Parts: sequence; structure tokens; C-alpha cells
Amino acid sequence: MNLPQSRRHFLRSAGTLLALPALESLGFRRFLRAADGPRPKRMIFLGFGYGVTNETWFPDPGQTGADYTLPAGLEPLARHKADFTVVQGLVNKHSAESHWGSTFWLTGANRYGEGGSSLHNSISADQVAAAQLGQDTRFASLQLNGSDPDLAGPGHGPGLSLAWDNRGKPLAGVNNPVALFHRLFSADTAPLEQRQLALQEKRSVLDAVLQEANDLQRFLSARDNDKLDEYFQSIRDIETRLGKDEKWLGVAKPNAPLAEPRAGLAGEAEVRVMYDLLLAALQTDSTRVVTYRQPISALLSGLGIKVAAHDMSHYSPGERMIASQRRDAAQSGLLAELMDKLKAAKEPDGSSLFDHTAIAYGSNLRTVHYLDNCPTLLAGGGAGVKLGQHLVLAKNTPLCNVWLTLLRGIGVQAERHGDSTGVVKELTA
Repeated sequence: MNLPQSRRHFLRSAGTLLALPALESLGFRRFLRAADGPRPKRMIFLGFGYGVTNETWFPDPGQTGADYTLPAGLEPLARHKADFTVVQGLVNKHSAESHWGSTFWLTGANRYGEGGSSLHNSISADQVAAAQLGQDTRFASLQLNGSDPDLAGPGHGPGLSLAWDNRGKPLAGVNNPVALFHRLFSADTAPLEQRQLALQEKRSVLDAVLQEANDLQRFLSARDNDKLDEYFQSIRDIETRLGKDEKWLGVAKPNAPLAEPRAGLAGEAEVRVMYDLLLAALQTDSTRVVTYRQPISALLSGLGIKVAAHDMSHYSPGERMIASQRRDAAQSGLLAELMDKLKAAKEPDGSSLFDHTAIAYGSNLRTVHYLDNCPTLLAGGGAGVKLGQHLVLAKNTPLCNVWLTLLRGIGVQAERHGDSTGVVKELTA
């Protein structure tokens, strides 16, 4: 029997038309797969300052592979043990600032790598991913921050978020859940024509500035021309953002899948809601790349801990160490809740959002003033790395090797990242 392989195929019986179900033999499996397409990859980078409690966050180095005991600092993640990997032995070799937990975490740059500059940085791993994953979303990436008053202080270091652009310049972040909610889901009430005109005016200003800069170029020294080239790159970056704004100008924002958060949230409540909004951004495909530079001081206050964040990081047995351990457990508990929700969020093909998301959680700072053995936890199936293990690498393995592994795992064909020397073969499935 030669059956046409069409969704419009019918059986005729007693003058009645009966539509056939989606039978695999008629090729409907192929049809549905082509219609749905492969699920997009996503990346989440969760960074924190002040490190961890060295004695109770890291697993025993002698217990590697899947058969290891979760330490107290990671115990709240026990239900997800098969779905994350803890990696030891990583370092950003150029890092020398004792409390800069995030400035170079995703870049691996040499602060003094540019002559005449006291703070040089390079592109962060999230922005490498965003250049590819962010082409089809309203926001190429989202940068989130906690609302700590000392967010840019010694706990994290300089920067406006975890993200740095391709010139090593800091990218601003959203600092509170209410602002993030409105950015993601609140409609622009201005008429379309008015918004189009505003974009045209911005382009006109850029064109005028570019013309003046070109006219000036022939009168400048080689050193000044180098600076001007950087300026031109800034203009090109603005043009790219304007182009994306134009692309989405007439596209309505998605309906919010959650209620607007109340103002003034802090501590665990703030992190929990930021995680919910992060999840909503991925579910609505508003973005596929998110960084979150997390609060510490507000988290401690919310836990009723009176020890200051900086003092806590210089712990010894007693009140400060207990504060540090409570902070670790609270952060792990919040991460476990996020993983619960990512697993519960279903994709059209029946898989979960967790299956297609690469998650990195950690810091550039181990503890106190120590910058070796950067605390690193990897989760999610987005990058195809081996999960459910404790991995101890050779001492001083570049942290950027992990970022390169994740980038390649999501399909970014990067040759290297930062000071990487290659992918982590023990992570590749």
C-alpha cells in the first residue's frame, strides 16, 4: 500500500472523514522533529564574592568520581548530586587581588596586560556565548546584580556586573528585581512611530560623531589613533545594539509568567526572586545568556548574622566561621531551588530547561586572601559535560579551560578563552 505521508491524510468510512493520528510509520516523527527543531542552548553564570568556607565547602580531595561525600556547605544540593560536578584545582593565574571575587572570574585576563593601564580586562565567557546565542533573542544577554551596598567593593572588585565586552569594558547590570521585571515584561507605552523616531535620532547623532572622528583622525599621533580605534569600536557596539532594538521594536514583550515582585526585597528573598525572574527570562526566550553577581552582605543580614561580610571572610573557628558556613548553606539551598525549577520547566519536546542549560556557580576567590582552587560547580545538560562527579585537576589548571569547555559544549567554536590551554577532557562526555 502506497500511503501519502501527509498530515492531511484521511480514512474514509461510511461517508465520514477521520483524520489519522500522528503515526510514526507515515513519517510524523520526522515532521514533528523538524517543526520543533533542536532546543536552544542557554548559559547561566552565578558568581559570588568573599569565597567559601575552605574546610566545609570542598569535597575531600581523596574522594573523586561519583562516589564522594558531599561536604556540609554543599549538603543542601544532595537531591541534585547526580546532576552537578564539583571541580578543584582551578586558578586564574593573573589574579592578584585578594578580594576581587568577580572582576576576572569570567575573563582570566591579566590586569596589567596593557601598558600604561592599571586595570586591563578582556571579554568574559558569557559575552562570547552571547555573540552566538543572543542573535535571535530580544536581549543578547542579561546582567544581574544583587542590591548589596558594597557590591562593587572588596567582595566582588571593580566592574558593573560579571560581564565585560569584547574590549574589556564593564557591562552594566540590573540591580533589583522590580527593575528586571519591568525590563523583561512591561510594554513600552510610547507609540511605535515615536520609538522609531527616537532610534533614528540616535543613529543621526552617531553618524555625526563618526564623521567628526574620521575628520580628526588624520591629525592624530599613532598612540592617539589607537585610542580612537577603541572609540570607533564603542560606536560600532552602539550601532549593533540599535540594530537589535530596531529588530524588536514592533514585537510585543511576552506576558509575565509571574507577578511583579514587591519593592525592597533583600537577602534570600531577593536572590530567590532574581532566580525566578532569571528562569522566566529563559522560559520566554527573552535571552539565552544570564550572569548574576550575587549579594553577600544582604544575605548575611537576612540570616540574622551580625558579622560583616569582610570580617566573615577572615574567619577562624568561632562566630565568623559559623557565619561563613551558614552563608555557604544558604547559597547552596537557593541554588538547589533554582535547579528544581529548571528541571520542572518543560520544553515543547518534553525535555526540561535544565537539560539544555549550562550552569556555572563559583568565585575567583577561594577563601580569606587565597586565589588558588577557585570554588567551581557545574550543572545542567546544556554543554554536555559529565555531571555527577567530584573532579580534582592538576594544581593551577586555568579556570578558563572550564569556560572554553562550556563554550565549545554549547556550540561556540572558540579556539581559546583568556589564558586557557585547552578543554578539560575529564569533563567532556
